Amino acid sequence: MLTTLRKTLCAAAIAGAAGAAGTSAHAAAPMTLQDYLALSGPAPDLRIAYGSAPSQFVELFKPAGPGPFPVVILIHGGCWTVHFGGIAQMHNMAGDLIRNGIAVWNVEYRRVDEEGGGYPGMYQDVATAVDRLRQEAGAHGLDLARVVAVGHSAGGHLAQWAASRHRLPQSSPAWRAAPQAIPQVISLGGLADLRNEEGLIKTSCERDMVQLAGLPSAARPDVFADTSPAELLPSGVRTVLVTGELDDVSPVRVAQDYARRAQAAGDAAEVVVLPNASHYDEVAATSPAWKLVYAEIRKALAGDAPPR
Repeated sequence: MLTTLRKTLCAAAIAGAAGAAGTSAHAAAPMTLQDYLALSGPAPDLRIAYGSAPSQFVELFKPAGPGPFPVVILIHGGCWTVHFGGIAQMHNMAGDLIRNGIAVWNVEYRRVDEEGGGYPGMYQDVATAVDRLRQEAGAHGLDLARVVAVGHSAGGHLAQWAASRHRLPQSSPAWRAAPQAIPQVISLGGLADLRNEEGLIKTSCERDMVQLAGLPSAARPDVFADTSPAELLPSGVRTVLVTGELDDVSPVRVAQDYARRAQAAGDAAEVVVLPNASHYDEVAATSPAWKLVYAEIRKALAGDAPPR
């Protein structure tokens, strides 16, 4: 994505003189990284710290009314780095979800370039943030029987990991007893097979695997065993892998490969391809692709999606 950012900014400079005449055409075009970075939405109703570090917090977005509300656990992407923010851009999705009666648990975590981030801190953060949902559910009218995790890009990896972590070995520093159950996960352009996608992660995100998975040791010879959701199969989790037809950060092939691996292990997995969509349309409620993403969220929470 760092490489993509440079290309995007260069292209924007060249196209900057296009003028107002191109506005409608631009609106119909696949979203760029700049479009993604400009996404915004309502402020959260509550910010809950789960640790003392600046990035150890969760944002709660609540619909109007008393509840109980179904919950989307939302985990942002950004190549596991602070350079692309991430949590603020998820406010765009959150705004549409709360308008439709769905609460959002928007997770922040320490990235690889923050103190204590990477392995194992990043995973410990996600585990702690997700499990905190149980503690807060009663006070805020959240229905823990209707929960789906939704993650974008690097957040797709972490959402799939969060849903599968009941499979972690107890020797892992990220292991927790009785983790919050997440029966379904929707991965938006996710990069969840760390072992087999190491090369793609390097080219798309400029991340070295040691940043995401740590170093091997005698006690932990396989660094993917507690960091890669693909190594935790079968997890008993239904996974929907949503990807833009034009996604060049996590191409359609990545979703298809993961789905085949999950299905071979006995898990339910399917791929949804968003027509004429990029890696960024996947998370924008203003994108034509959002109707398909929203339908999958509704399906995961409460059956067929209502008409929009």
